[in-house]
Amino acid sequence: MEYLIYTIFMHPIDSLFYLETFTIATAGVFIFIAIIFAIIGLAGAVVPVLPGPPVAFASLLMLLLCDSNDITVTQLLVAGVIAVVITVADYIAPIWFTKKSGGSKSGTYGATIGLVLGLFFGPIGIIAGPFLGAFVGELLAKTPTDKAFGVACMTFLAFMLTTGSKLVYGIVVFVMVCVEAWDIIFK
Repeated sequence: MEYLIYTIFMHPIDSLFYLETFTIATAGVFIFIAIIFAIIGLAGAVVPVLPGPPVAFASLLMLLLCDSNDITVTQLLVAGVIAVVITVADYIAPIWFTKKSGGSKSGTYGATIGLVLGLFFGPIGIIAGPFLGAFVGELLAKTPTDKAFGVACMTFLAFMLTTGSKLVYGIVVFVMVCVEAWDIIFK
């Protein structure tokens, strides 16, 4: 017992590598934090201020600290690469789609503002907000109505693709965390 206390307090970073020093209560804390991170990661799929995929990936890292996890290095690497790709695509896709459709920065800014305002109107607002925001943004930039509508459609498509990929990733990681937590608790 004295060695355990010494290791944790005198060498806190080193003690992370000696997973056998963690008790079941510590594993419970890691599992709780992992589940909270997975929920935040899932919410981050639709809430623009939350970095969904990175937080969801952090939930897998929290489970890695538990003594009896079944997460493989391959699963962790694949989940990490996918989180990075989705996060980068989330920033690049709306700009790329807007530029490809001949839109301006006003359309991109409008879509972002529309998304934030749409959060106050529930699921319909989250879906319609970016479209309406891009449309209004393009109209404010003096873009003709038909072109503004096309830009809004492309911006909406980019939003749906990135949100959909974040949502799928968040659900998969949430399920992985729940299954692993169940296995760790009831092994």
